[in-house]
Amino acid sequence: MITHTAQLPLLLMGPMVRRADKTSVCIQFATSKPANCRIELLSYECYSDQHSVSLGEHLYLHFVIIKPINHKFPTDSLLSYELIVDDTPIDLSPWCYSNQATPAFVIPNKLSDILHGSCRNAHHPAKDSLVSASHWQNTQRGNNNQGAQLLLLSGDQVYADDVAGPMLLAIHQLIEALGIYKEQPLTIELSNDINEQLYNRHLFLPKTPWQKRSKLGVSYWLKKDEPHFSSVKANNHLIHFEEYIALYLLNFSAAAWQCVDIKNSTYAGQNAQKKTIFNAEKSALIDYTKGLSDVERLFANVSTLMIFDDHDVTDDWNLTAGWEQAINQNPVSKRIVSNGLISYWLFQGMGNDALTKTGTLIAAFKDSLASSNTWQFKAFDKTLTEFSHWHYELTTVPKVVVLDTRTHRWRNEQNFNEPSGLLDWERLTDLEQSLLSHDQVIIVSPAPVFGVKSIEAIQALFNMCGQPLTVDVENWMAHEGSARKLLDTFRRDDTPNETLILSGDVHYSFCFSVQKRFGDHPNRVWQLTASGIKNEFPRKLINILDKLDSILYSPKSPLNFFTKRWHMEVDKHQTKGDGQKYLVSDSAISLITLEQGNLARYQLIHGDGHLTEFDLAQH
Repeated sequence: MITHTAQLPLLLMGPMVRRADKTSVCIQFATSKPANCRIELLSYECYSDQHSVSLGEHLYLHFVIIKPINHKFPTDSLLSYELIVDDTPIDLSPWCYSNQATPAFVIPNKLSDILHGSCRNAHHPAKDSLVSASHWQNTQRGNNNQGAQLLLLSGDQVYADDVAGPMLLAIHQLIEALGIYKEQPLTIELSNDINEQLYNRHLFLPKTPWQKRSKLGVSYWLKKDEPHFSSVKANNHLIHFEEYIALYLLNFSAAAWQCVDIKNSTYAGQNAQKKTIFNAEKSALIDYTKGLSDVERLFANVSTLMIFDDHDVTDDWNLTAGWEQAINQNPVSKRIVSNGLISYWLFQGMGNDALTKTGTLIAAFKDSLASSNTWQFKAFDKTLTEFSHWHYELTTVPKVVVLDTRTHRWRNEQNFNEPSGLLDWERLTDLEQSLLSHDQVIIVSPAPVFGVKSIEAIQALFNMCGQPLTVDVENWMAHEGSARKLLDTFRRDDTPNETLILSGDVHYSFCFSVQKRFGDHPNRVWQLTASGIKNEFPRKLINILDKLDSILYSPKSPLNFFTKRWHMEVDKHQTKGDGQKYLVSDSAISLITLEQGNLARYQLIHGDGHLTEFDLAQH
């Protein structure tokens, strides 16, 4: 492990092209020392503004906003750039594609090729399909093509609640190596030895005593204290702010792994089962690190936009009003959730709008660092809670509308244990207005709007039994009000002729097309679900559910009339070639090809490099 400052690489996180539009471009990166930075485009006059945040003694997060001198940047063409730090050009060759002297990106206007995916769990044994996407992009650039103009990541870019044992050790090594500033100590009874915390953290997370729970719940009669955090893999759940910061670096940066020593990390406990798990996770993480340079190259060459889902903060985040209430009534639980949201804002949220609205939080965040270099977030938490602009749009063709389905929930005020709607009435009304007066629109919704009916039926059954958290009842149809409002929107005659909904979350991929059963307006909705980038649903189980759905909800099945969306005709599309199927559980990122704004091709780029294509013409 690196312990000497002189050995730290200057760039701790390579350049990541974030929002790129006609009037500004945002590029973010991290350095191990304070620096004056600027970005220069090689073929276009521009100037840049720097915004930096100090996160540790040797960790500085930078956002450089590039603006054109002559009113607007050119669109739909490659723009090469270089990074200058303290008046010295930085060698960016590690982030260049074949036959390119510098990284280059496209400011999209007319979208033709989009990469989209979600759910990237670093220690999952599946291959990282972002690496395959980077190889595909390299091939396109090598053939003098632009490749993908956009990379849309729709949630669970990190798993803060599902952390591998070796990753937790690496996190604490990185905290010390970079001197990442720590938050004010929390009142939680954890051992000071990180080795003793491994696979035991869930035992110390806050719980509600059974005596204080409602008599309507099962846990009351079983005399069982119920944990506030409902993740089933919370053994190494992140707690402290500095841990979240280190996790992001280790997920996004190859250089961060040069500062830690995972190869020699070991499980010091005596539990044989945990030792086996530790070694398997270690092997998966070592394999993961080998592809990070390819992933960084993709980030440096394609405008990358993100939105959170639950695992970026914690599993089931805001799923029910009861979940929210339990969290907000406990200062430690509330602090952990805030830590996840602050770290999301720093590493994902600010780049989405080039700091236009998210940048207004910077001053209050900096004020939270006390003179002792300790974070004291009490005042900032209130500012963060009141912030309501995580969603955003792109004025491309088609228009892109990215939804925040976590902090604008439609809560059930009669039963706090019922699932909340993914969007409240106000945001659903805003969405409705966003769709009008456009021929084509792309909606990014972390959870599919039109999901697999058999799986949603199983979720509804668990919800009826009062256990919505057990099977993550987070589908759009689970809440009567939000489901009805959204479906009414899609059935309007003045909505786009073609709407693409890009979703993830579920750990399997599929392609559905949807049209309303009655009326003359020929509007079509495509539900394109790609999940996960580095995660998979159990394959045997998904095959069973696939067959069950085909039997129970065939086109002529009367069960269709008992679903909330029976006014909409949903067609499932199979994959092409041998082994045709509707549901694909194989780590993948999707490649969406558009012609004149309409869907022309939908493919999956899998972690091992092979492609799967859905038959769009099938009915």
